Amino acid sequence: MSAYTESAPTRAEVDALPGATVIEFGTNWCGFCAAAQPQIEQGLAAHPELRHLKIEDGPGRPLGRSFRVKLWPTLVFIKDGTEVARVVRPSSAQAVRDAANQIDPP
Repeated sequence: MSAYTESAPTRAEVDALPGATVIEFGTNWCGFCAAAQPQIEQGLAAHPELRHLKIEDGPGRPLGRSFRVKLWPTLVFIKDGTEVARVVRPSSAQAVRDAANQIDPP
């Protein structure tokens, strides 16, 4: 499991990203985040070329606030800078796969 990074792009940088991107908001100490990793990994397995950013979230973190993140983990699926889908606390790999398919069709 890769760690959430403290360095986050700005919202303007995210909005300018070309193609398909998933931003996963959470923290390294979050039990829900750790428990969801197998579902997230399985759900994204069919999309190895998909840009996947794991961003540490919390108070004072502007990127998470700009996406109105309330619970962890939250996965925001973006296509050419526009949010297309969102999965909050994924309980299945299928929920993640369905969202990924919307920005990166199989």
